[in-house]
Amino acid sequence: MKSFYLTTPIYYVNDAPHIGHAYTTVAGDVLTRWHRQRGESVWFLTGTDEHGQKVMRTAEQNNVAPQAWVDKLVADAWKPNWTALNIANDDFIRTTEPRHTERVQKFLQSLKDSGHIYAGKYEGPYCVGCEEFKLPGDLIDADGEKLCPIHSKPIEMVNENNWFFKLSEFTQALLDHYKKNPEACQPESARNEVISFLEGGVSDLSISRSTFDWGIPVPWDTDQVVYVWFDALLNYATAVGLTDAPDSEGGKKFAATWPADVHLVGKDILRFHAVIWPAMLMAAGIDIPKKVFAHGWLLVGGEKMSKSKLTGIAPSDITDHFGVDAFRYYFLRAIPFGSDGSFSWEDMSARYTSELANDFGNLASRSAAMIEKYCGGKVPAVAKDAALAEALTATVEKCDAAMVALDFQGGINAVMDFCKQVNGFVTIKEPWILAKDPANQAVLEEVLYNTAESLRALAVLLHPVMPATTEILWESLGAKAALGEIGAQPISGVATWGQLPPGATVTKTPVLFPRLEVKE
Repeated sequence: MKSFYLTTPIYYVNDAPHIGHAYTTVAGDVLTRWHRQRGESVWFLTGTDEHGQKVMRTAEQNNVAPQAWVDKLVADAWKPNWTALNIANDDFIRTTEPRHTERVQKFLQSLKDSGHIYAGKYEGPYCVGCEEFKLPGDLIDADGEKLCPIHSKPIEMVNENNWFFKLSEFTQALLDHYKKNPEACQPESARNEVISFLEGGVSDLSISRSTFDWGIPVPWDTDQVVYVWFDALLNYATAVGLTDAPDSEGGKKFAATWPADVHLVGKDILRFHAVIWPAMLMAAGIDIPKKVFAHGWLLVGGEKMSKSKLTGIAPSDITDHFGVDAFRYYFLRAIPFGSDGSFSWEDMSARYTSELANDFGNLASRSAAMIEKYCGGKVPAVAKDAALAEALTATVEKCDAAMVALDFQGGINAVMDFCKQVNGFVTIKEPWILAKDPANQAVLEEVLYNTAESLRALAVLLHPVMPATTEILWESLGAKAALGEIGAQPISGVATWGQLPPGATVTKTPVLFPRLEVKE
């Protein structure tokens, strides 16, 4: 069975991650957790991009060797952040690892041998911040100085004898591909941008640098290193065995994994992933990815979040206040995936209180408390409210379709709408009033079973988004002992009513989303 293979960009490791990096990684984690619960084989890759001029210069500014600099950042900042955010990646690739560098050299040599690489001279603008060769039309003019439009910093003019990849030869093939397969580049705005770029004509790409040595040596010309983007893009394939013999472990992994089902990228690196990357694969006769999805930017003060502009916010700045699961929930719930969105402390506080603490958390705690008080802490006999059961079936269908299409907001909204319906059910039935008359015990138990069973479903559906919180709820409902691990519950079976067994022990639910302290 081919694995559902998802990658995040590999992040440029010249500084610690900010919430823009976390946004992409959490999205990848939620999507892969969802596919796992669909019963699919899944492989989830993230990692770090560690070569290039920017890393070398940053290391020099800190008076350390580049390798020592990236080793420290990966160990102290990148991996701990992903652990803290509960990211369940299957692999973490570093472009300084031998498994990557050796495969890059083999791949590059094969392109040279097949006539796709030639010697030439590059002269033109280069942004060290982007590690990108710029077209003159890409630049902005400020007081007579040419600046990078992303970093607002001066570009550098490069004049080098380099090796070039015949990128232009693949223009028509790429155009045909995207026009024939609109799902291959999403959202639609991203696909339109790529098509427009290709129709404007594509130049061959300089794929080596000779003025510094922090990179992978070109195998036939060791005075040059591989251009950082040409090196970095290959990580998605080198991590799963690119160039390895078919009968080797790496070759078998590649056959079971490739092509990638989804490459998640930020829209600023779309052209690299939707033009250069598939062209490289076409040149090598390798299948190209099924989908490149470019999400929007997280904005601060109307601008893209950036460490270089001192607008980066560390994930811990938010998680220390709201908690990890609220962080994961908010960014995918508040911003349509594929659009730009502004982080707002006020909006997050409001959603935390209304949606998480009141709608979901309060439903969980008061339901458990009522079962404990009115049913001796045991799940009562199976009962089925037709309207709730019908709504759950529709919710699962709607949510699954949305999540698979990377419409995280739509998927979460569907689940939270069901949560509101369950709250409405409890409000109408008034179990606290029913409990005052022993003659109502049977009806009371029916109400509480329907509520608990609805919470079982909510826990499973929200588990990919909020794994730690839903785990607590799952145990509180007695579901873990009765039904097994929450992550093993199949999405296809969520709507089957009556899974929570009568007699299961319900324990008091801790406060899932505590009242927020006022932030100074």
